[in-house]
Amino acid sequence: MGTGGGEFLAEISSSLPDLVVATEEWKVNVPVAKKRLAKFGIEVVECRSTQFPIEDGSFDLVLNRHEDLEPSEIARVLSPGGRVITQQVGRDNWKELRKHFPRTTDPGDHRGRYAKAFQAAGLKLETNLSHDCKVAYATLGDFVFMLTVTPWTIPGFSLESDIDSLLSLDRECHTENGLELTESRFLLIAHKSK
Repeated sequence: MGTGGGEFLAEISSSLPDLVVATEEWKVNVPVAKKRLAKFGIEVVECRSTQFPIEDGSFDLVLNRHEDLEPSEIARVLSPGGRVITQQVGRDNWKELRKHFPRTTDPGDHRGRYAKAFQAAGLKLETNLSHDCKVAYATLGDFVFMLTVTPWTIPGFSLESDIDSLLSLDRECHTENGLELTESRFLLIAHKSK
């Protein structure tokens, strides 16, 4: 789900079964993914990540990495005994931002919401783990780039109006490794009864 340009799927292609279908919602990514994944025999379907034009019970495995999802739709396309594995960005991702940018978006409890929704859709939750780790951005500019490609993180972010907050963040979180922030991730694995 949400293959982007197909980079990750191409990287793991040698360990995948013969029939693999990738989905991608963003029109600009679709031709990139199609070109990259064609050599591995992987079809790319352009569709919303929460609604698949795919028959019920079509897949033994659904992989999702940071893509929005609808648990009932996942349950619908899974075959009996099939599994879903999703890694998502946790609620406390880049938690250091809140002090410097009070308008940082709070995405809510995706982990709890998805876990309950998988169960409500008839899937049995096998794994529900979270992990936080420190990551370093070499320069403040590298992190500013991340903020520009994730505009939902700080609504209305602009380098000009937010420069003081950025410099304050850098002063507080800069280490010998660069701008060091906490990344938060969670992993859910669920399966459909046979």
